[in-house]
Amino acid sequence: MERILVVEDDQALAMGIEFALKKEGFDVWLVHSIEAAKNAFHEGQFALILLDVMLPDDSGYNFCREIRQASKTPVIFLTACDEEVNVVLGLDIGGDDYMTKPFRVKELVSRIRAVLRRQGSHQEKGEEIVPWIQSGKITLYPLETKVTRDDKEIPLTPAEYKLLSALIQNPLQTLGREKILEKLWDMDGDFVDDNTVSVYIRRLREKLENNPSKPEYIVTVRGVGYKWNKKHQEKR
Repeated sequence: MERILVVEDDQALAMGIEFALKKEGFDVWLVHSIEAAKNAFHEGQFALILLDVMLPDDSGYNFCREIRQASKTPVIFLTACDEEVNVVLGLDIGGDDYMTKPFRVKELVSRIRAVLRRQGSHQEKGEEIVPWIQSGKITLYPLETKVTRDDKEIPLTPAEYKLLSALIQNPLQTLGREKILEKLWDMDGDFVDDNTVSVYIRRLREKLENNPSKPEYIVTVRGVGYKWNKKHQEKR
């Protein structure tokens, strides 16, 4: 049974989440503050953490940074604010996904299962495994799940890595919104707002491109989606 740590100070919402997840077969550890969350995190092993952003004793963002120093445990942020700057911050510090309140229980469970599937397998069945793929100054190492530019490693969140992998391993193929969401969450886009894909693309461009406003690698195909601009690409 997979154990989930729920960090939420709204007790009514927390109890609702706890009830729904237990009904789906998860073992739930519920806390209402960052201090209690830290104690729980250091005492138990968790498959995933649902983390409210605004808590009475500290920010969920700060706790996520602490988690990332010691663990790759997936983190899904729960937030009442869907402004892009908040979404970007959560993803940039190591969050795997985010949910905007209020949300539907079915949506929450779907996103949890998708993140857990993604955590358990970095490549799809039948995907060719190669030691490295080079495109211009960018090198992807599928076996090590890492990316470098000019031999310097680029820190990527799990979702950013998976999106880059999908693009670079399918050069010149245009990926639409639905296909990208399928690659990121192993599910359709019914529960994901239209802004999510553009946020991920922009964050990836900011980390890979010399000039994100004039991208050389991740090209926009207007009205269709995005594709990887194949440049001297090699596989080994």
